[in-house]
Amino acid sequence: MNAELKKLFQTLQLRQFAPVYLIDGEEPYYLDMITSYFENEVLTPAERDFNLLIMYGKDSEWMDVVNACRRFPMFAEKQVVILKDAAQLKGGGNDIKGLNSLLAYIENPTPTTIFVIEHPYKKADGTTRFVKRIKDKGVRFTSEKVKDEKLPEWIMEHGDSIGFQIGQQEAQILASYLGGDLQKIANEINKARINVPNEKKLTIEIIHKYIGISKEYNIFDFPAALTGNDTDKFYKMFAYFLANTKAAPMPLMIGSFYTHFNRLYIANCERGKPEKDLAAAMGMSPWFVKSILSALNNWPLPRVEKCLLLLAKYNTMAVGINSTAGDKELLKEMVGQMLEA
Repeated sequence: MNAELKKLFQTLQLRQFAPVYLIDGEEPYYLDMITSYFENEVLTPAERDFNLLIMYGKDSEWMDVVNACRRFPMFAEKQVVILKDAAQLKGGGNDIKGLNSLLAYIENPTPTTIFVIEHPYKKADGTTRFVKRIKDKGVRFTSEKVKDEKLPEWIMEHGDSIGFQIGQQEAQILASYLGGDLQKIANEINKARINVPNEKKLTIEIIHKYIGISKEYNIFDFPAALTGNDTDKFYKMFAYFLANTKAAPMPLMIGSFYTHFNRLYIANCERGKPEKDLAAAMGMSPWFVKSILSALNNWPLPRVEKCLLLLAKYNTMAVGINSTAGDKELLKEMVGQMLEA
């Protein structure tokens, strides 16, 4: 949540209401959050029966909206009028179109009305007198799309907000597989949180088990396939990732391998300890420990150490240090050397 949005919610929670709010922009996640607050938190349940009016631009005439805003509240200090999909509002005559028809009301808003104008998926034209007057008389909040490179940071912040720690690697995996739909990302993380209420951290295993990722092969299965006994599955996955390097960029692939081999390293060093203690040491849920232990016979400590050194080497090469090779070539070389380790 950015500073501007935090400030808006702070004023709302202090019940310092402006007469008019324009919430617009390309990212609907925050617009829905703000609209939901006005719908559910400003008025009591009893007050909402008479003093909450939700209108839709495509179904409303501009004069109906003005008349609703001019009405006085019943048995309450304030009424809330929300105009959704405001860009579709039908305008008045004399070439006055849409939202500009509301300018006279914006110039002189009713003090007992909280008027919320929701303009989703697109910014309102900031050069119009209508928008300029709203900024003078009330509040404008524009919801910007989160850039791809900022998605992992947003995911980690969302996890913190619900008490669910999300590491950088896990955040990058979610960003890679779920894309930039913030509502979808939040829903998937919340779903996982509900399924593991006692877990403090979102692990790769939890992502794998509870978050819907529709890829036939995914990045957190691949390291386990390499160290497992199902060679047919491994070579199918290897061929898939060589042909689809965009599905798992090399830095992300290396991160997934590092997590897996680090756990093999810990399991080798802590042989004989109870599975619950091993799970705590490896940072994973107890029910996934057996998959790590089953690989120890073929992946003893010296072999695991060689692979960790290989990962350090290819991590620098993946960012262009001492190498100009692409992801496909690097992946082929790295996996080949791991198999021979």
